[in-house]
Amino acid sequence: MSDSHPAEGHSRSQREFEGVRKAQGAQARNRIIIAIACFGVIYSVIGARLVQYGMRSPETVSSIQRADQLLISRPDLVDRNGEVLATDIRTVSLFAEPNKIVDADEAVELLATVLPDLDMRGIHRKLSSNSRFQWLRRQLTPKQQSQILSLGIPGIGFRPETRRFYPGGPTASHVVGHVNIDNRGIAGMEKYVDGQGLGDLAAAGMTVNEDMKPVKLSLDLRVQHVLRDELAAAMDRYKAIAAAGVVLNVHTGEVVGMSSLPDYDPNNPVEALQKDRLNRMSAGTYEMGSTFKAFTTAMALDSGKVKISDSFDARGSIRIGGFTIRDFHGKNRVLSVPEIFIYSSNIGTARMADLVGIDGHQEFLTRLGLLSRMQTELPEVATPHQPDVWKKINSITISFGHGVSTTPLQTAVAAAALMNGGKLIEPTFLPRTVEEANKVAVNVISPATSDSMRYLMELNVAKGSGRRAEVEGFHVGGKTGTAEKVVNGRYSSAVRFNAFLSAFPIDDPQYVVLVVVDEPKPEEGMHSATAGLNAAPMVSAVIRRSAGFLGVKPQFGSGAQELSLSY
Repeated sequence: MSDSHPAEGHSRSQREFEGVRKAQGAQARNRIIIAIACFGVIYSVIGARLVQYGMRSPETVSSIQRADQLLISRPDLVDRNGEVLATDIRTVSLFAEPNKIVDADEAVELLATVLPDLDMRGIHRKLSSNSRFQWLRRQLTPKQQSQILSLGIPGIGFRPETRRFYPGGPTASHVVGHVNIDNRGIAGMEKYVDGQGLGDLAAAGMTVNEDMKPVKLSLDLRVQHVLRDELAAAMDRYKAIAAAGVVLNVHTGEVVGMSSLPDYDPNNPVEALQKDRLNRMSAGTYEMGSTFKAFTTAMALDSGKVKISDSFDARGSIRIGGFTIRDFHGKNRVLSVPEIFIYSSNIGTARMADLVGIDGHQEFLTRLGLLSRMQTELPEVATPHQPDVWKKINSITISFGHGVSTTPLQTAVAAAALMNGGKLIEPTFLPRTVEEANKVAVNVISPATSDSMRYLMELNVAKGSGRRAEVEGFHVGGKTGTAEKVVNGRYSSAVRFNAFLSAFPIDDPQYVVLVVVDEPKPEEGMHSATAGLNAAPMVSAVIRRSAGFLGVKPQFGSGAQELSLSY
């Protein structure tokens, strides 16, 4: 029989139970404390990392740059009246972070539903790489972005970018130029703007958030449209392979309009790579034909060795160095200086050049800027070609436009000096005042020679080969140029490069207008394709349509200046 009391046993069991319960409670509290501590540490680490990332620059925590540091903004390009020629628009580009791509095959298949022209093999190779960033497609449309977003592909993103937009398309493409995929100027005035410091900012990774002040050009978009429209019509009418032209302010050197066809749309700059898209006005050199007779005549008069009342024997031909120099429609008689000019006599012009001499001839053309590379803002400028050594045969042929190749633009610039009183002013594609122009002008001929050349240019339109350049109400002066092109090493009379060099109003010239047309064919119903039949009417149309935009008012009746010089 046991000595233990039943109550004592119950008490002992209760104490044991309480001990177990307290031990288990202590363990639970410890576990909770440990769990809380663990969570606290974890969240502390996360918080610390977030603070750390927040304090660091965005470039160090992302595989792409900030939206405001993607591509450097470009200033708008506007014409002289504020019409927009080039501006920035916002767009997005598609990129991938391959290290986040779950299934490259699936991603490629999905992207192909929106961008079927993607290089699928190349895209798959990019998505399968271990890199952190790969371009997939630059400059998407909003619709394409929306469609790709709806696909929900992990590791695919969009980067805001800037795209250049040209509202006028090809209207002024050779002057305005274009940019590359990274919005850097690579042609025309776009490249010039980069050269003024914008390109250096981009190369240094610096950007400009705020809108920049527009860059105003000297172009008048209205005149530019008229010029391009008439060139396009002439190419069609005369079945020419190319045409080009310029409208130049003779007192400031401002290029108000300049076009060269075929041209291209800068919104699709790949077109500019086609070989026939050359800017013929400044980047092409040509023998300018009889337009050079204006410079030869000015040279002879300015030298003091020839007076406008002088005459020269233009009978027969000139035989020199195995070549025979003839007139196209020879008069076979002695011609006065004005007659030599309006009949475009090769013989008479050659005799005037011979009287001045070889050295004087070369020096004069150099003085007018026709033999050296022109200085202007436009990057696409060619260097003229001249003989390494000038001989008598060179001087004679150059006198009527063969043997020297120069750009049409600098031909117009030199002609402006003949019209404005004798001041050679470098051309500009930026606005320039008369006062600013006078600071850079160089006197190259006397005012008296300039007066004589205005008279001869007016006479040629009134009575000579430039009759078709007349515009009722405006006094136009000019000189035709029909140059034979070299084919298989020889000049061909069937292939021509025609030009008409003009100024108006000729009694007080404000603008020079030069047009060229390459390999024109006879107009329907015509049997010839000389410059008087095609280039001269082109100038007439340009002046008639653009004079109002240029502020030149027509004059009718007795207000017209009479041809006052006698010969």
